[in-house]
Amino acid sequence: MTPHHSVEAVFREEHGRLLAALARRFGDLDLAEEVTSEAIEAALVRWPVDGVPPNPGAWLMTTARRKAVDRLRRDAVLATRLAVLRVEAERAAPPPAGDEFPDERLQLFFTCAHPALAAEDRIALTLRCLAGLTTPEVARAFLVPTATMAKRITRAKQKIREARIPFRVPDPEELPDRLPVVLQAIYSIFTEGYAAKRTDLADEAIRLARILRRLAPAEPEVTGLLALLLLVHARRTPAAVPLAEQDRGTWDRDLIAEGATLVVEALTGGPPGFYAVQAAIAALHDEAPDLESTDWPQIVALYDVLLAIAPSPVVALNRAAAVAMRDGPAAGLALLDELADEPLLRGYHPYPASRADLLDRLGRRGEAVAAYRDALRLAGTDAERAFLTRRIAAIEETG
Repeated sequence: MTPHHSVEAVFREEHGRLLAALARRFGDLDLAEEVTSEAIEAALVRWPVDGVPPNPGAWLMTTARRKAVDRLRRDAVLATRLAVLRVEAERAAPPPAGDEFPDERLQLFFTCAHPALAAEDRIALTLRCLAGLTTPEVARAFLVPTATMAKRITRAKQKIREARIPFRVPDPEELPDRLPVVLQAIYSIFTEGYAAKRTDLADEAIRLARILRRLAPAEPEVTGLLALLLLVHARRTPAAVPLAEQDRGTWDRDLIAEGATLVVEALTGGPPGFYAVQAAIAALHDEAPDLESTDWPQIVALYDVLLAIAPSPVVALNRAAAVAMRDGPAAGLALLDELADEPLLRGYHPYPASRADLLDRLGRRGEAVAAYRDALRLAGTDAERAFLTRRIAAIEETG
């Protein structure tokens, strides 16, 4: 591994932990982001000459801390801020063994989920800072322009600074109000990793979901989210491959078994929630021996439940695809056409891609190619573009 690749690997592993620790230490998210980036830049300069240190994460942390202190020394309010930091340092102590909040990143997750922030700003900030997603990647997850997302992230960081929102573990009574945002953030990290074929993001989301379940084992939706991530991750492929074409013999049966057990737990812990219902759908896919044997009527029924508890055009789109498998492509296409004017789907490439698939199955190949080309223009990752290009080529080759 070259030093450059070593830095990239360490950054993926350490970025969230480093940022969370620095934000908590200095109480300034912008400062933490800046010195984290500067520490990475320093590593790119030093490591090719000095070699990769034995503990690269510690090296980055020490470098970032020094840069933060240097920055504060240039600050006009140096004396006040350093005095506060000294008091905090004197009070600081190593966390006790078995600490119920085992990862500093989740502490920052809950800070970003503070109710003082606007709902859409909370998740955007979490994805940008803790998942390490770029602003365009976060914008794609929300189906909004990059410039709009950049403003949201800046606004959220400014609010944390001006309102002096503390970087701390929420009290137990605060957890229910904060959990939905944290769950959505972890789910968004996973879906971005799944779309871009970035196993590191998917693995990180699962790891955080496991930690969150240890923190809140009685919350059905936490269990439901973990179940969903495991069941989807069990059928991961190195390239974008539709469900109908996947080799089910390569699916991870251990993850499927664990996820299916968690689904039962999530659905018996109270009224069905958004993640628990999605996990139940994923379990039906994973447990079917082939596409034709899948219990499509049950999947459509679960999508009906999902539309009742969390209505959205994306859920309606997925339901239409399930109806197409149950009742035929014409029935599914009719439902998709009803969604044609939904603003949220105009920049969402799965919508024209789903239409293209059903048009192809109906033998309307010219229309299918046109719809696939629409999807190709909207696709946001190389994996998605490669898949859509292959589909267009396959239709054109068959005439």
